Amino acid sequence: MSATVPCPTCGRAVEWSEKSPWRPFCSERCKLIDLGAWAAEKHAIPGSAVETEDKPREGDESDEVTK
Repeated sequence: MSATVPCPTCGRAVEWSEKSPWRPFCSERCKLIDLGAWAAEKHAIPGSAVETEDKPREGDESDEVTK
């Protein structure tokens, strides 16, 4: 007997087995909805903020242009 899990998008019960190719999602549609939410930054993994590299770090000469 396989375990059943709720679809993260719609909540529908999904059998956790080879019979459910989109698991843990119930369908490709729910999978793509979730992917779109991640791409639109509606989901985030908790943690401290990450610094962006808008300017070169001190001592990093790889981005400097030699004259």
